[in-house]
Amino acid sequence: MDSQGRVGLIVDDMFFASKIRGAAEAAGRQVARFRSREQIETDAAANPPHLFIIDLNSDRLDPVETIALLKSRPELSSVPVVAFLSHVEVEMKRRAEEAGCDYVLPRSLFTQKLSDIVSGRLEGLPRR
Repeated sequence: MDSQGRVGLIVDDMFFASKIRGAAEAAGRQVARFRSREQIETDAAANPPHLFIIDLNSDRLDPVETIALLKSRPELSSVPVVAFLSHVEVEMKRRAEEAGCDYVLPRSLFTQKLSDIVSGRLEGLPRR
């Protein structure tokens, strides 16, 4: 499957990662998990996915720095970034948007729209 069929996943939470993987596979998409900056700079840059999904509560990678990295790389800057977080984390939402995140969704809306998101149907999602 080409990169247009891949979802780039930067999510630590195994529950959400499993849920996203299941939705992606049901939509005919592969999932590529990125666990380090180096992996993003090499693997993702060489073979960009059709979108990135980022958990803004990630402990492994700083999510705001990761979004800024994705948007600063010419080969990745046009790839949509969809991030999710708790609806009460207003400051984190603002920081993610300032870093260039295309869509910052509360966890509940992200879950509700997951099959559309992994399929690349992003119209109708709230934009920054």
